[in-house]
This record gives sequence, structure tokens and C-alpha cells, in this order.
Amino acid sequence: MQERHKNRAIYFKELSITSKNYFIPYIQHWHSVETGTDVLEIGCGDGGNLLPFSEMGCRVVGVDIAACRIKDARIFFADAHARGTFYAQDIFQLKELERSFDIIICHDVFEHIDNKKLFLSNLNKYLKPQGIVFMSFPAWQMPFGGHQQICQNPILSRLPFVHLLPMTVYRGVLKAFGENGDCIKELLSIKRTRVSIESFESMLKTTVLRITNRQLWLINPHYQVKFGLSPRKLNKVIAYIPILRNFFSTSCFYILKKGT
Repeated sequence: MQERHKNRAIYFKELSITSKNYFIPYIQHWHSVETGTDVLEIGCGDGGNLLPFSEMGCRVVGVDIAACRIKDARIFFADAHARGTFYAQDIFQLKELERSFDIIICHDVFEHIDNKKLFLSNLNKYLKPQGIVFMSFPAWQMPFGGHQQICQNPILSRLPFVHLLPMTVYRGVLKAFGENGDCIKELLSIKRTRVSIESFESMLKTTVLRITNRQLWLINPHYQVKFGLSPRKLNKVIAYIPILRNFFSTSCFYILKKGT
């Protein structure tokens, strides 16, 4: 397991840097980000993505089902003297949240959701008429699409494509490398809830949301702060080849709007 997954303060800082340098500029092509902009992040974790929005004067709200993450988010925001409201609950069961937002962020959370169609359909209720959704996720077949970097075993955490093994074989490999039960459960859950570019775009067709923009990345922008690698967009030719593009897309950025 990498140090950033143990030290949440490091992870919070890294996410805030990537959000400021890449997420916000990308979003600003499609919606203004300024004082008073209402921003909601679903699956906000420790809140790192929201910090730069808050610093720009946005009214930010973060929701995550993990109470420990929300606790950290409140602490980190307080330490940064930033304003933000955080809830530890399932977004769709949160009665306190009865307003709509200009920008909804779903960063690296969609691949963890069981009922993806229901999730996408319900986003509409929180989105203003001219609002946008910024959705990002790793394509399932990419080298670390299984999130194996969270493994305790240093070899396994750096082993690409291992998550593509058949379920029973994958479970056996995880046990053989000494991973604990909680880690194995989480990794197998991610394997079950995986998402590809094609499946995501197909699901969108059953909702009122439409793709305004798609950007596939060969080198995830977050890898700059994590590994010192310069972000690189996926070749346009490969980006339009179904299935193949999933193996090369370390992150998939989308801007979604309500269809007319």
C-alpha cells in the first residue's frame, strides 16, 4: 500500500493540487467557477477535490457514506480555514440536501457503485437546469483499473492487469499474496462493479444526461503529483476504438448536461 493511502493528509493535499490544476480548468470550459457557485461532490472522501473550489468562493457540499472520511474532511477543511459542508450518508437518502447545484463532481466513485443506472438517473434531481456533472473514472481494463494499488503486499500493489484474472483465480492470488479479508472483499467488489467506457456511455442513454465532452487520458493528470509524470491525453485514433481504448485510458473525464 502506498504511503498516501495511509496518511490521509498527504492524500488530501495531493487531490487538492490535481483538482486545482486540472479538474477546475477542465470544468471551466463548460461552466463558470466563481464566488457563489454551488458545488456538490458525491463520494467526496476526505474532501481534497473540493478545497480549491472553496478557496475560490464556491459553496461546497461533500457527501460520502464513509463516516471516517467525512470526519477527516471536516478536520482538513478546518485546518485550511476553508468553508464546506459535509455529510456522512448515502446521497439519495439525505433529506437535509434539498437543493440543486451548478456543478456535481463524481471523481473515481462511479466504478464502486452497484446500481449505476439508478445512480445516473437520480443525479438529475440535484442538478440545476444549466448545471453540469463532472464524471471521472478509470477504465476497467487499464493496468490498475482494479485498484490493486491499495494492496498491502508491495509486489501485488504494483502488478498491472492482475485484476483481469477470472474471479476465482484473482481471489486465490490475493490470498496467496497475504492480503487481509477486508482488502480482498473490497477488491472483489470493485471487480464486480467495474465499468468500461462503452458500458458507461450506454447507461447514459437511459437517462436525461447527455455527453457534452469526453477526454480520455493515457497518463492520468493525478499521476503528476503522485509519480511526477506529465499528463498525456490518449491518442485520438485509439480513443475511438471500442474495447481497445479501455486498456490505455487511465482516467476518463466527462462533462454531462441535461438533454433537451
